[in-house]
Amino acid sequence: MRAFLLSGGAGTRLKDVLGSRPKPMAPVGGRPFLELLIDQLRRWDIREIVVCIGYGGEQIRAYFGDGRRWQVRISYSEEETPLGTGGALGKALRSCPDEHVLAMNGDSYFGIAIGRFMAFHFRKRALASIALAKIDDPGRFGTVEIGRRAEVKSFKEKDADSPGPALVNGGIYILHRSVRDVIPEGKSSLERGVFPALIGKGLFAVRLEGFFIDIGVPEDYRRLVENPGLVAASAGPR
Repeated sequence: MRAFLLSGGAGTRLKDVLGSRPKPMAPVGGRPFLELLIDQLRRWDIREIVVCIGYGGEQIRAYFGDGRRWQVRISYSEEETPLGTGGALGKALRSCPDEHVLAMNGDSYFGIAIGRFMAFHFRKRALASIALAKIDDPGRFGTVEIGRRAEVKSFKEKDADSPGPALVNGGIYILHRSVRDVIPEGKSSLERGVFPALIGKGLFAVRLEGFFIDIGVPEDYRRLVENPGLVAASAGPR
């Protein structure tokens, strides 16, 4: 299964911390954050990786090259103007021959057992599947409501006053290639546009165990920088 890393974000909320670095190149334990995700894919024995790049993409290319240093094969899909997570993935999928693909947000880490996630996706014959993390304080995340058969019922917007714990999008997806047909041309968001449009059409989600962190805000990024071992200690098995 081929993996797509959605790594085009500028990371405006981390600008004071990162300067001109793109968010996926944020240093953690002496390595770019994106390297943690590539290591995770390799542990899952996923060797074909497409990195979707935008802002600061030349820095990502220069560091990772063709991926041979990590025993993977890396290619790139570059957006000339910001396309968002949906637009970037839609562009990259146009030339993908695989029937099912894995997609991951380039600014979050979720240490799941990928085998369980794949088994869920194929058992449900899903058009798209979302890995859900249960967190105690979901205030800055939108939450996901699922039905008895694990079908996604709704997405709720961020609510700083919402009580926890709750299920949130863990930033890892398995998609049938036909999803590219419902992604609009130009800029779009997987989370706010594409996935809500798939409700009732084969969109499923499952809660999985594993350490989860999104480095999109300075306080969470600093927490990971101060405790980089959290990732290594929670790396999900295949």
